[in-house]
Amino acid sequence: MAKDALLSYEEALELYEPVLGFEVHVELNTKTKMFSSAPNGFGDAPNTNISPVCLGLPGSLPVVNEQAVRYSISLGLALGCSIAPSSRFARKNYFYPDLAKNYQISQFDEPIAFEGSVDVELADGTIVTVPIERAHMEEDAGKLTHIGGSTGRIQGAEYSLVDYNRAGVPLVEIVTKPIYGTEHRAPEIAKAYVSAIRDIVVALGISDAKMERGNLRCDANISLRPRGQEKLGTRTETKNVNSLRSVERAVRYEIQRQAAILKAGGSITQETRHWHEDTGATSAGRPKSDADDYRYFPEPDLLPVVPSPELIEELRAALPEAPALRRRRLKGEWGFTDLEFQDVVNGGLLNEITATVAAGATPAAARKWWTGEISRLANQQDVEASTLVSPEHVAELARLIDAGTLTDKLARQVLEGVIAGEGAPAEVVASRGLEVVSDDGALIAAIDEALASQPDVLAKIRDGKVQAAGAVIGSVMKAMRGQADAARVRELVLERAAATAE
Repeated sequence: MAKDALLSYEEALELYEPVLGFEVHVELNTKTKMFSSAPNGFGDAPNTNISPVCLGLPGSLPVVNEQAVRYSISLGLALGCSIAPSSRFARKNYFYPDLAKNYQISQFDEPIAFEGSVDVELADGTIVTVPIERAHMEEDAGKLTHIGGSTGRIQGAEYSLVDYNRAGVPLVEIVTKPIYGTEHRAPEIAKAYVSAIRDIVVALGISDAKMERGNLRCDANISLRPRGQEKLGTRTETKNVNSLRSVERAVRYEIQRQAAILKAGGSITQETRHWHEDTGATSAGRPKSDADDYRYFPEPDLLPVVPSPELIEELRAALPEAPALRRRRLKGEWGFTDLEFQDVVNGGLLNEITATVAAGATPAAARKWWTGEISRLANQQDVEASTLVSPEHVAELARLIDAGTLTDKLARQVLEGVIAGEGAPAEVVASRGLEVVSDDGALIAAIDEALASQPDVLAKIRDGKVQAAGAVIGSVMKAMRGQADAARVRELVLERAAATAE
């Protein structure tokens, strides 16, 4: 793939104004699919979560998933949208190799939610309001795996495998209006917006929102217009960006790429673009179609969705605290500094720490374990920290430390046992024999032996060189296999050294 010419980011912003727009697709975690009773699950064997509706078999008819409609209304309300008194499904026609009926059931001119906005908080506390045009219901397509070739894409592949498990999974697509005035912070705002959407759907409990699994996907629309010009430039759509960091990088790259083309006198092609995580670049996909090209028409097999005012108010009353307000409240309650709290947010650990505090740990202990040892082990295994251990077990680990049953060093060994499936922390302590030795008699015996074997150290301690006690403490901790409280050992070492001088 030939490298694109890029203009420096600073010069690009001097010459052109970026205008952004986003289409975020949220897979709903209903038990069944959008229009059939087929299971909605991730990671199952290919082509097992299917039905005649998923496969587009003749005579099969769709039936709307009621829970998906409720989830969609809740999301619309959380986005500040109006809920349509009546909305209709439509057929969106073009060839999908992984959607067997060759059209997608979506919503076109009658979406379930419209005209909203989301307040996005940047790292420095700046609030940016992103206008929402609509949120509409639709079904997901299946998944193609291209075999052969070096890129994993269809170009150069020997053949492709299709998995229909994802075909028909309920989706809500959130479409923004054009976002103006982002200027040099455009990439940062893009990342913060997608993060805000993820926080909202997780708080609502309607999606797992794991970008690496495709539960939440972002299509980023970017266009540039010369400074002082009102007419919008031609946009590109970078498809299915699957991490927050990649959203930020993709927006920055497209600004630099488009600026280089425009400055050289070229024109931008309206097209989809593919993001390449390994190279940090985009590449051309297909020419971007306009709505007319999809030949939308009302879905003849489905009635309009007409939610009652009572249902809408019931769902409105059940909305959780807005994520931005919740973060500010928790930061104050926990007493974290800006940097400490940002570490929690950046690590995606806010919910885990909240649950750990609710289970009885102090906020400081919860933050320490989740952002420290647990995150380190998760990075080593290339998994999410939340998959390794439960908040309840972390809280139990903290209680054992507070009670003096464990030192931090021992607690790390206990944590490894919990992650290995050996049981709850107390069970691992018992099975591995990791409890701190609290018997002063056993400690004194080890200390006296260490002092007797190191008379020169003992003499230094007697002479007032207290720091020399470190050698004895080290010997005792080794003898006790680390199962002693170092602070208590130090007290006893000084006491015994003084006692031997009398």
